[in-house]
Amino acid sequence: MAASIKDVAREAGVSIATVSRVLNDVDVVNEETKKRVLAAIKKLGYRPNIVARSLKTQRTRTIGIIIPDISNQFYPEIVRGAEDVANIYDYNIMLCNTDLNIEKEMEYLKVLKEKMVDGVLYMSNSLEPNILELIKQLEFPMVLVESTNKKENIPSVTIDNEKAAYDGVAYLIKKGNKKIAYIGAGEDTVNASAVRYKGYKRALEENNLKLDRDKIYFTSSKAKNGYKGINEILNKTKIDSIFCTSDEIAIGVINALRDNGISVPDDIDVMGFNNIYLASIFYPKLTTVSQPIYDMGSVGMRMLIKMINKEELKERNYVLPHELIERDSCKK
Repeated sequence: MAASIKDVAREAGVSIATVSRVLNDVDVVNEETKKRVLAAIKKLGYRPNIVARSLKTQRTRTIGIIIPDISNQFYPEIVRGAEDVANIYDYNIMLCNTDLNIEKEMEYLKVLKEKMVDGVLYMSNSLEPNILELIKQLEFPMVLVESTNKKENIPSVTIDNEKAAYDGVAYLIKKGNKKIAYIGAGEDTVNASAVRYKGYKRALEENNLKLDRDKIYFTSSKAKNGYKGINEILNKTKIDSIFCTSDEIAIGVINALRDNGISVPDDIDVMGFNNIYLASIFYPKLTTVSQPIYDMGSVGMRMLIKMINKEELKERNYVLPHELIERDSCKK
């Protein structure tokens, strides 16, 4: 039979109220008594009734994490960073995978509210108006990771996606490339990947290179879309390089080029984005724009826990540094 709070109080020689104060980290209990209570909890293997506790405190010590695609290596690494911080502060995680489906995303937001989570770490596929309206209605602490929305003043942690894409395309231009294709999210999508298209366009414009729609393929971040996209581009025009808004897209592109007898990087340079683990072991190893993926999760979780505890945020929109990683998919 599981130990009760009464058993702990009896073992420690204190009142039930004192045990409750120790469990809720109330400072009025002296250090010696606190140690005695904690020793009794450990000895008896006592675990608090989370349901009863949450009804009383209106806190569940549970945080929801919404991700668009669990099969994408980018998101599990963010979750790992977030979970490590949550564990330090004794929070549990409820993970929701939306499969890039807006309706599923909205349903999960409602479910998390019903489950009384203390807050949400949110990686949205697309911050469309109906999503933002639902977020306002639900009224729980939230931090956006990867995307940002300053208009609604939602706290966020990101990189400068436009500048990162600009730097990646500028690197391709510096290598002598002038016919640079783009495969990734389009202007009608409201997420971080779509912002990268702006960086692509700006880099071309500032280097007096014409924007050619035949060299552009809008799609989501999966490898199969990169494979399909580059084949469609090659059927319409000639290119010397490709900027991809994810490493998975870049991997799909390289596989398609290989199947077409085109060498990377001898014939065409390919650049990815994110620097997932697979980028460093795929052949050829991907030149890519690196995001501090783990740190995005850990910083976002620290921000969220501060909000839950009603602590002031020194910065509501953290912009972490990006880095260009040179490997083998672009000419040296």
